[in-house]
Amino acid sequence: MTRPPPSGAEQLPQRQVALIDLLDRLLTGGVVLTGDVVLSIADIDLVRISLRALIVSISEQNPSPWPSVGPLPGGGHDG
Repeated sequence: MTRPPPSGAEQLPQRQVALIDLLDRLLTGGVVLTGDVVLSIADIDLVRISLRALIVSISEQNPSPWPSVGPLPGGGHDG
């Protein structure tokens, strides 16, 4: 016999989401990544770096901030 979920808790549907679909949903709205790097010796902080990145897909509503660049000279490959 199964018990109903506790009051106030909703059961989410059991479905699988492809990684590419998840990335598409995240990039459509934008993702902010933050992190801190601390270099220390003998518990003395020597360097502290705070990292922040905004990752968002480029579209007509949200154009690239950089001018478009043509192909690389020489065909774009080594040789």
